[in-house]
Amino acid sequence: MRGFRVIFVCAVVGVLTATLSTGGMFYLSRYRAGNEEQARLSSFAQRGLMRAQSTFNDIRVVLFTLSTMSVTPCSTEHIAIMRRLTINNRSVDEIGYYENGFLKCTSWGVTAEQVRQPTADFTAEDGVKVTMRLMPLVTKGNPLLASQYNAYNVLTVPERFSDVLVESGIQLVIASDTGKIFSTQNAPDLSLTAKIIAAAQPITDANVLYAVERGGGFVAVATERKRDLLQKLHEEDALFVPIGILMAGLAICIAIFLMRRRLSPLEELIAAIKKHQLVVHYQPIIELASGRCVGAEALLRWQQPDGELLRPDLFIPLAEESGLMAEITAHVIDIVVRDLQPVLVRDRSLYVAINLSADDVKTGKGVDVIQNALAGTDIENHQILLEATERGLVDVTSACLTLDRARELGHTIAIDDFGTGYSSVSSLQRLPLDAIKIDQIFINTIGTNAPTSSVTSHIIAMAKTLQLKIFAEGIETQGQADYLRHLKVEYGQGWLFSTAIPLGEFISYYQKNREQFPIASMLNGDKNSD
Repeated sequence: MRGFRVIFVCAVVGVLTATLSTGGMFYLSRYRAGNEEQARLSSFAQRGLMRAQSTFNDIRVVLFTLSTMSVTPCSTEHIAIMRRLTINNRSVDEIGYYENGFLKCTSWGVTAEQVRQPTADFTAEDGVKVTMRLMPLVTKGNPLLASQYNAYNVLTVPERFSDVLVESGIQLVIASDTGKIFSTQNAPDLSLTAKIIAAAQPITDANVLYAVERGGGFVAVATERKRDLLQKLHEEDALFVPIGILMAGLAICIAIFLMRRRLSPLEELIAAIKKHQLVVHYQPIIELASGRCVGAEALLRWQQPDGELLRPDLFIPLAEESGLMAEITAHVIDIVVRDLQPVLVRDRSLYVAINLSADDVKTGKGVDVIQNALAGTDIENHQILLEATERGLVDVTSACLTLDRARELGHTIAIDDFGTGYSSVSSLQRLPLDAIKIDQIFINTIGTNAPTSSVTSHIIAMAKTLQLKIFAEGIETQGQADYLRHLKVEYGQGWLFSTAIPLGEFISYYQKNREQFPIASMLNGDKNSD
């Protein structure tokens, strides 16, 4: 509902609220507090999940970095490297190197004892083997969690996987998606937690309120005993009942004032789509070897009435939750075709990259929308590069069907923000891809002493092995560009070259660049010649 009807309904609801009985006030208090408590539990679960994913990702980076090093095992240099990684990484407590199934040395030095390589409790998708309880060799302290990859073993205090601030009345459990418990806080009921993790649908428990979050192979469960919640409700009731009626009158005035100024976020987004307030800016894509602008990435922006531009990460999640992505994708494609049709037809070497949502990839509807939009425009399919995030490729079977069809039509396919999700090498080999785009978080580590600074070169080497073209996102310095050019990375984009700019500015940038660098790009040429 919009305008006067929204204000009218809010006023009526406010008046009714002001006349509710004391019993009604009690009910509203409990209902509101229950919803707030559920949201609070979800927040704890989300923070726990993020901490677990971050901790395991830190461990993976250390293991993968060590596995690619060319250094004499257990030499002074080797042990120093392991010790430095242990000291500099809060997720790592000890590193071990195994040879022929026995521990040869650790980050503390060469080992004289005969210690067998531990048996894994389960193996993650990327090949990292995990042993849940292992006694540390040196400290002989509490059991640690062991993560193994090739000849290396990383020991971690399990509590690091749930190292977030949690109130004393909240219980938190971090587990694998198969139910293996990594870490807990505040003595949760593990039998109930096991049922929650295993259940395909939400379960009902008379004594416990809970929230569960899943992702990246982990499950986070936050629980609270309902008797603890009731105590909080009683405390709130003592304040809510005597002032409830007075606050209802004030709420009427505030509601009318706010509703005049602003609708709900979802209604605002729907209105923005209808009013064409979602605009497209274009960030130039540069061929690093020649410096030539070979294309652009179409990036969505929400233009506010005051002229402010909102980034897509501030409203796309709402669009995905509300089922608006198909309409937004069609809107972006229509704008891109209308904006760039003349220049794309005039210059067949130029292309534009369009992002597909997870739903676009899963259903394949995005490809149909593109084909309908291109009909009669004389734009060739190879001039439309399609980007899909790792999150959109979780359902590999559906993704393969959609991307295979797109490639058969002549589109180039790239995986966007590579390295921020949990794609394995085996998944990349199965997917019909032409290119990967390395996320800015890895580009930012170039030339630094960050623990992940070597990951960028490993990603590049892996892409070369899989014969994929490479795009680097977020290039901000000439040093980064020179490093990437030295490693034969084909394409780059970022503030060093240009921010995302409106159509007119992009056309001017493209024309000036082409005058300065008249060498032809090989992206589409390579693909078409295969």
